[in-house]
Amino acid sequence: MATGKDRQKQLAREHYERQMQRRLEREQKSKRNAIIGSTVGVVIVVGGIVTAVALLGGNDPATEAAASPTAAPTDTAAASPSAATGPKPYDAAAGTCDYVKDTAGGQVKDVGMPPAKVKTTPATKTMTFKTNQGNIVVELNNAKAPCTTNSLEFLAKKNYYDGSKCHRLGSDKFPMLQCGDPTAKADGKSQDGSGGPGYVMAEENLQGAQYKRGVMAMAKTEAPGSTGSQFFLVFGDIQLDPLYTPVGTITKGLDILDKVSKAGVIADMGDGTGAPKQTLEIKDVTIAGKS
Repeated sequence: MATGKDRQKQLAREHYERQMQRRLEREQKSKRNAIIGSTVGVVIVVGGIVTAVALLGGNDPATEAAASPTAAPTDTAAASPSAATGPKPYDAAAGTCDYVKDTAGGQVKDVGMPPAKVKTTPATKTMTFKTNQGNIVVELNNAKAPCTTNSLEFLAKKNYYDGSKCHRLGSDKFPMLQCGDPTAKADGKSQDGSGGPGYVMAEENLQGAQYKRGVMAMAKTEAPGSTGSQFFLVFGDIQLDPLYTPVGTITKGLDILDKVSKAGVIADMGDGTGAPKQTLEIKDVTIAGKS
């Protein structure tokens, strides 16, 4: 028969186990948020010290969560202004967007600032990336992400992305390809991911956001209102908190992403991602949409 002392030991053990479980859940949530954040100085679909495995599931997060660095899509420019001083969200009444100067200190390819006045019609626009591997076509959600769509269209007209290389490829546990840094060398040696247009905007279309195969979303730092020019193309399913603007859906070219993924990375950055062996260079970008 169990004694009172035995019962006390059992209760103490159960209390300890509950504490450990809650602690693990908090750590896993923190890691998920960090995965697409940014490391100081660089924009990646990844940031902080977190493991993509813990975020994406598959293996035992209790043992792997503490072992690996993150693999989220982040902008590696330093954190941008806080929500109180950062860019404001789309003003539906005025039909305007708030683009503000990026004070993070990353590398800048300055092509000016997008016009503040935008239209939410047509509801969708077609973005075509002409690459050395073929065309990748994305249907942009102009109705729900008008400021992001307007920025992408502005950058495309300024030839901002022309000649840029996608610099970060995730593994099958973090299936995404990050692009949009015009200064990236994608050679496996350089610290890519800090390049941007010199301005940032608020995140959009976050309610119920999911990052499944075929989604195009914008990279950012861990700070709100730090979306710039970098984006990531998802060729699997990623479990991420809704912090990154899902701006569109890939309608053509997923086979290209699969081919790039199959080739692997030049060198692992330590978080399961790295510059892709199969170079994907953006030659030209066009955006079209009928009113």
